[in-house]
Amino acid sequence: MGIAAILFWILSVLTIFSAIMVVVSKNPVHSVLWLIATFFAISGHYIMMNAQFLAIVNIIVYAGAIMVLFLFVIMLMNLNSNTEPRKNIWAKLIGVISAGMLLWILISVVRTYSDQTKAHPQITTFNTGNIGLIKNLGQVLFTQYALPFELCSVLFLSAMIGAIVIGKKN
Repeated sequence: MGIAAILFWILSVLTIFSAIMVVVSKNPVHSVLWLIATFFAISGHYIMMNAQFLAIVNIIVYAGAIMVLFLFVIMLMNLNSNTEPRKNIWAKLIGVISAGMLLWILISVVRTYSDQTKAHPQITTFNTGNIGLIKNLGQVLFTQYALPFELCSVLFLSAMIGAIVIGKKN
């Protein structure tokens, strides 16, 4: 077993453990912190797949901005178990039925996938050494997709100006 396989298994165990801790944690702030650990472990997987751009974006956007937003919402909601209303029996029943239906769908997808893996796909070989590098992504983005990139930036700029105008109205 090579160092890459050992690192993969360590990151996988860390990802699964922290994802379970997100669900199991009683305190919502601890749950958010475990979710940040999950995002960092997933970024480690991205780096192992030679997708540095996705790893950096995952850390900056999700572990940075989105988790700060989650923490602010949790702090502003002031979640206390004493003030939380009791769940209705019908809400619990609907939750159990929904979870059962989701489990049923997941099992059917796994069975369908396992039936499809018996067919032999056509295997093509190509050089994966340069796939996922930021340099290649930037070169394609600013040459082949320059017009859509600029149109998206104008769209985001107009949305930002619109949000400022709506926020300034009294």
